[in-house]
Amino acid sequence: MDKPTLTSATELARANTAQFPNENADYRQARNALLAEEIELRRHIARVAEMRRRLPPGGEVTGRYVFEGEQGAMSLADLFAGKETLAIYSFMFGPQRQAICPMCTSFMNVWDDKIPALTERIAIAFVARSPIARIVALKKERGWTRMPLYSDPSGDYTRDYVSKTDADMPGYAVFTRRDGIIRHFWSGEMSGAMADPGQDPRGAPDFDPLWTLLDTTPEGRGDWYPKLTY
Repeated sequence: MDKPTLTSATELARANTAQFPNENADYRQARNALLAEEIELRRHIARVAEMRRRLPPGGEVTGRYVFEGEQGAMSLADLFAGKETLAIYSFMFGPQRQAICPMCTSFMNVWDDKIPALTERIAIAFVARSPIARIVALKKERGWTRMPLYSDPSGDYTRDYVSKTDADMPGYAVFTRRDGIIRHFWSGEMSGAMADPGQDPRGAPDFDPLWTLLDTTPEGRGDWYPKLTY
């Protein structure tokens, strides 16, 4: 099926009828120019997502990864929980770390409430290197109630799909299971070396809506970082 021809973003923005009290012509002109860019951004996000969905089959998972969960040992296949797709977020809470990473915590605070919705379509798991007892204690401390948390006690999964140097790093990976074969589908691969000048290293898309909200404000992100307590 041929893709529909899209009306140009500039033309769509020009037809915008929004107007707010006491704004002047300069503001409206600049705002409509920004609106055209926002429409283009939305379209670019959709194009990137489509490219991602059309990736060729990734590498078959042959490692025998064993995770420790609240209910005991589980294989990678077990984490699929009957779904065809599994997302794993690896958070920074290694055994040498005194406290969980505040940035990871910011992500996970949001995701805990989204678990019921996410698991309507996919399976999801959150993995760290610390022993499961320590991770469960963290879960209670943070007030997380829905998040499926696991330990990677051997570090084999983490070394293969997060950090080959065994560093305590965050990572996000998606796996598929089709006809009994588990394959790696996609992982975030943007590193700090890929950051633009003056930009805090980050991937795209941003998983934490915190940053999206701050991007709509005149203060922006600045050099502020979330904390574990306020």
